[in-house]
Amino acid sequence: MIPDELTQPVELDVDDALALLTHGELTVEGRLVDASNATMYCAVTANGVSAACVYKPVAGERPLWDFPDGTLAEREVATYEVSAALGWKIVPPTVLRDGPLGTGMVQLWIAEDETVDIARFMRRRDRLELRRIAVLDAVVNNADRKGGHLLPVADGHVYGVDHGVTFHVEDKLRTVLWQWAGQPLTDEARHALRALRADLDRDLGERLADLLTAREVRRARARVDQLLRMGCHPMPGEDWPAVPWPPI
Repeated sequence: MIPDELTQPVELDVDDALALLTHGELTVEGRLVDASNATMYCAVTANGVSAACVYKPVAGERPLWDFPDGTLAEREVATYEVSAALGWKIVPPTVLRDGPLGTGMVQLWIAEDETVDIARFMRRRDRLELRRIAVLDAVVNNADRKGGHLLPVADGHVYGVDHGVTFHVEDKLRTVLWQWAGQPLTDEARHALRALRADLDRDLGERLADLLTAREVRRARARVDQLLRMGCHPMPGEDWPAVPWPPI
């Protein structure tokens, strides 16, 4: 529950949200103290419209042993770009921009349905939204899909957030969504992946090239090719923990 004194979440269509996040005035209202990296709760305002958003400045990123320093914000935006290209609206509108603490990732805040028991929800096999997220995670090589990074909302949609540790060139998929491991991809997923693969050779590839290294973009293409060639959800690897800790 967001305290009344803070700017509240607002539902916006994607184009309006991206314009507001990109051009609006960003004001820090608080900090999410449980986050491992500096994560600010902010208001973003333009033309009389205000919305809540998350701001993760690059300067507040904690160094990791296996990811280059100062790249997590760009990886978050790159994951949004892939999500948008898939057409499933998994990742909330996300941009890279300057802010009060320097360049960072800014993402529309999503008001989740707090009545949902995430520990039980994340194990469900009957939710297409979760299965779509599993496909996205395989494409972006998400190394940290915790249950707490799943945001079900009141209308039944499920968002995914916190994508800073993605797009590594080595296989690092680590997730709580293994319930479809080895099962055939849905027809919808195969169609979306074919369109995504074509886009990676066109506009999407160019956008990702501004956010990732050339090798990371090539590996993303290769992961899509492998998913289409195998025709099924990936299995857990043997050289990397399959589930993040803590899982929630």
